[in-house]
Amino acid sequence: MIIDEFKLRPRYDEVDQMGYVYHANHVSYCHQARTELLRKFNINDFELEEKGYMLPVISFNIQYKVPARYDELLTIKTTIKELPKVRFQFYFEIRNQEGKLVSKANSEVVFVNRKTRVPMQVPDFVFKVLEKEFEASLSFERN
Repeated sequence: MIIDEFKLRPRYDEVDQMGYVYHANHVSYCHQARTELLRKFNINDFELEEKGYMLPVISFNIQYKVPARYDELLTIKTTIKELPKVRFQFYFEIRNQEGKLVSKANSEVVFVNRKTRVPMQVPDFVFKVLEKEFEASLSFERN
């Protein structure tokens, strides 16, 4: 299992008239957290596209619990529970600065050929990096 945390503060333009973070921005925050997690393993969208791969989102599910507000420090916890094959699952929890669960979500992306858009197996260079991290986390859990 891979777990990462990303922190941000909602900007003024991301809240609605009630002063709450507009609901669609939760999706954007999760996407940003996913991108930053993968970046830590030297996997980024630009490099994937240059190598002929893309990762379109095929599903995104979210449950809102309590409102998030402007300038409130949010922590997005991103979890990868299993190694990807073709589909790649991400799980998210967004918590406010008091630790209250703001929302939880999961998204599924799929590896596709950049030109044909045909689904394909996870690229070896991605699998190897993630597999190494999974092995390290299992080793850590055992000790």
